[in-house]
Amino acid sequence: MTDVLECPPGFRPDQLEGFRIGVTSDRRSADLIDALARRGAQVLHAPTLRMANAVSDDPVIADTRAIIEARPDVLLATTAYGVRRWFEVADAAGLGEDLVDALSDTAILVRGPKARGGIRAAGLNDVGMSAEETTESLIDEVLTTYPPGLTVAVQLHGFLNPWQLDRLHDAHDRVLTVEPYRWIETDDADDRVDRLIDAACSGGLDAITFTSAPAVHALLSAAEARGRHDDLVDAMCGPVVAAAVGPVTAAPLLAAGIAPIQPERYRMGALIRLVCEHLEQSRIIRLDTRHGPLALRGSVVDIDDRRVALAPVALTILRTLVQARGSVVARDRLAASLPGTTDPHALEVALSRLRQTIGVPGLIATVVKRGYRIDV
Repeated sequence: MTDVLECPPGFRPDQLEGFRIGVTSDRRSADLIDALARRGAQVLHAPTLRMANAVSDDPVIADTRAIIEARPDVLLATTAYGVRRWFEVADAAGLGEDLVDALSDTAILVRGPKARGGIRAAGLNDVGMSAEETTESLIDEVLTTYPPGLTVAVQLHGFLNPWQLDRLHDAHDRVLTVEPYRWIETDDADDRVDRLIDAACSGGLDAITFTSAPAVHALLSAAEARGRHDDLVDAMCGPVVAAAVGPVTAAPLLAAGIAPIQPERYRMGALIRLVCEHLEQSRIIRLDTRHGPLALRGSVVDIDDRRVALAPVALTILRTLVQARGSVVARDRLAASLPGTTDPHALEVALSRLRQTIGVPGLIATVVKRGYRIDV
């Protein structure tokens, strides 16, 4: 967790100023939100799923007893939280020592470094890690390295295609599972997902971060239920950067036709650094004008040695003009970009307010009978 809380070289508190970022994670979201906010971002937190322990520990205890009795040949440990939660339940039920003993001769394979840490914290050692830090590659490892006919135990992590377990069942005599936690949908009274979808589709977000595949599926499903799936996908294929912590999380985005950015190291700290670098390098629109250099970064504009925050309508108009890079933008086109109306009078009012907000006379020039342009 230190990679989230530390201030790396080059850290600046204004690094993300003006950018608006959606956070979809539930667990550890506070770390991510704090890291983005400390760099100046406006953060909209909308957990699409919530990690929850089982309503009753009885099923976990029953599965633990079965695994202790079976003394499995192989154990697949998929998440650090799941391992910790499993051993906490076992300890509370008086089964902790028996579970450690039953797994002492087991070949334990871990999905990634975090799961390895959970196993070692329990007093056990693993014999290997999956090549791609995915449960699928972990199962590939079992099927290619170990002979058939074994007893295999799997610590589930709340989201696994049943077909993956079928692969184990086809090759081995017995497959046991334990599910220490699960993913559940957020409460119906929680409107944050609605606000996230609306913000993304209306230009109110610059990026959305994802730290789990279930969160991606949940957001896309929520958008589909609201009739906005295509709008959301279009937004994440265009002005809204989709940022995934790793390939597992990125997979459902890619399946939807969205190309997310993802760090080389599948860690939250690396994700934060990548988001900072990508937004600064790729999402600041710069333009030299007759009134000095202009930089549009998220919802703020740097002009005349000042940083000015813009309302959503003003931001939409200015972005369209800046992207035209001095070319004339027709009135009809600008009016069509306004949310909720195409009224020419509404455009004139919005332009007047934009000019007043920016406070640089002549920067937005009127071209008679044609439209408007940035004075470059």
